[in-house]
Amino acid sequence: MLQDKNPSKTDLSQLGEFGLIETLTKDFLIKNSSTIKGVGDDAAVLSYKNKQTLVSTDLLVEGIHFDLAYFPLKHLGYKSAVVNFSDIYAMNGQTTQLLTGLAVSNRFPLEAIEEIYEGIKLACKIYDVDLVGGDTTSSRSGLILAPTALGQIAKGKEVYRSGAKPNDLIVVTGDLGAAYTGLLVLQREHETFKANPQHQPDLSPYAYVVERQLKPEARKDIIKILNELDIIPTAMIDISDGLSSEVLHITKQSNVGAHIYADKIPIDPQTVLTAEEFNISELTAALNGGEDYELLFTISQKDYEKIQYRKEFAVIGHITDDPGAYLITQDNQKVALKAQGWNALKK
Repeated sequence: MLQDKNPSKTDLSQLGEFGLIETLTKDFLIKNSSTIKGVGDDAAVLSYKNKQTLVSTDLLVEGIHFDLAYFPLKHLGYKSAVVNFSDIYAMNGQTTQLLTGLAVSNRFPLEAIEEIYEGIKLACKIYDVDLVGGDTTSSRSGLILAPTALGQIAKGKEVYRSGAKPNDLIVVTGDLGAAYTGLLVLQREHETFKANPQHQPDLSPYAYVVERQLKPEARKDIIKILNELDIIPTAMIDISDGLSSEVLHITKQSNVGAHIYADKIPIDPQTVLTAEEFNISELTAALNGGEDYELLFTISQKDYEKIQYRKEFAVIGHITDDPGAYLITQDNQKVALKAQGWNALKK
């Protein structure tokens, strides 16, 4: 579709870089008082007064992180923003601004780029984030999105991966494994379509898992809940690369160990059914799949009463003195966790 030379489509060369930026960003509104100057000058001007500034960047590269054969452009724009917001929330902060880097090849007309920015605009609207700048350039290797999220946190409330302590409880939000099983469904339907272009996939039985892959949500709500409950986690990370990898990040940087209990890991019933279809364990999807963008954090045991009846949280294990992170199976076997999730540099 993107290679169609339909004359109704606007070639980017007609606009130039600054014309393209103006076209794409003209309808973005400023919401945060910390944004003094947004798009339209050499740099944005931000003022956080006495708060700490948080900054995070996640790249999305065509052929590595997404396949446009089954990834709608508006969803891609939305996801590119949200995965960056998630990193700010993983520090216990609030996302306030976004910069977008975009590299495109000449097979993309203006209308395709506008679709991407519609997704970015929707994400900014839902999460109350200001688009304050970015850059656009040409690419010879497909589409590249490089957003940078900025946020703020009151001094003393920032949460790192390195603060977990022995006997802390390990907590996860939402459910895990759905995004990975959704990806398996999309890849299967794409292969079926290539073999038979007349094939029309019915994704309705997989609506939840497919949405978790194409339109993930960052857990801004959890940061608000933790603040209301007067809980500051001792360590926190978002689950982008799979539960196993994230637990190992925390244990390594905190110089502790961990026990995770298989029967405590929250998994949606549709994830279970979809995993069975693909002859994989739903536990494998949860541990190694990634892209769920839930939050994994540790808290002191004294805070347990504050969360024990909250449906947003599941206590899945505890931090140990002994080095090493382990999965405790339902038959009480102890299995070492391995970082088998997403690896951006894996050949």
